[in-house]
Amino acid sequence: MAARPDDPAIVTRKLTRRFGSVLAVDGLDLEIARGTVFGLLGSNGAGKSTTLKMLTTLLPATSGDARVAGFDVARQPREVRRSIGYVPQLLSADASLTGSENLLLSAKLYGVPRSERRGRIEQALAFMDLSEVAGALVSTYSGGMIRRLEIAQALLHEPEVIFLDEPTVGLDPVARQAVWDRIEDLCGRTGTTALVSTHDMEEAELLCQVVALMHRGHLVALGTPTSLEAELGPGATMADVFAHHTGGTVEHGGDYRDVARTRRTARRLS
Repeated sequence: MAARPDDPAIVTRKLTRRFGSVLAVDGLDLEIARGTVFGLLGSNGAGKSTTLKMLTTLLPATSGDARVAGFDVARQPREVRRSIGYVPQLLSADASLTGSENLLLSAKLYGVPRSERRGRIEQALAFMDLSEVAGALVSTYSGGMIRRLEIAQALLHEPEVIFLDEPTVGLDPVARQAVWDRIEDLCGRTGTTALVSTHDMEEAELLCQVVALMHRGHLVALGTPTSLEAELGPGATMADVFAHHTGGTVEHGGDYRDVARTRRTARRLS
């Protein structure tokens, strides 16, 4: 049964994922209201991407449960996938196709009715400010344009929830701000819920209405950026919040695989 309008968009209860002896996500409890831009924060290796993969049905949980858009992730994966959009950290747009061709391919994959495809594609391009470059190859796009195209791809089937994994990694400040503006506008206009995974504290502070801070698989802080900063006193920033709850400074490291993935994405977006 789908969620009622007043039900949370995402609920997790004791959500846990192990990889052998490694506890990547440990008993995560979250409740995310509809229409919220929600930030999942932490350094690489904190458990953010693993959480997103479980919530998008790409990875089974070891234990615990989760519901997205009213559907049980484990028992109703098909319904979950129909209700969500997903923008992974690695690039998903095909550089050998035009922007319109990428969107047409996505529309077919998402099962958008043939009679509605053209209208939805035009609407998505306009919303993401890409109409003028719709006929250009994606290989000629800037990093910010590629990210906006990938968000447009994820929105074609009008999902209730959109997941964005490090959506602005590798982007310059202007392109990053443009992506933030589109995400805010999307949630404000349509009521879509956005779950944004990031280790960028500025992104969390300026974009997200509510944030959850993860550290070594554990949820260590939850609240609005303003409330979390206020707990530490005047002048505190999200970087200070991170340091307070994790016992260290903001790290952009992770293991070799994390670094390689981030650098590949940054290089392809540059």
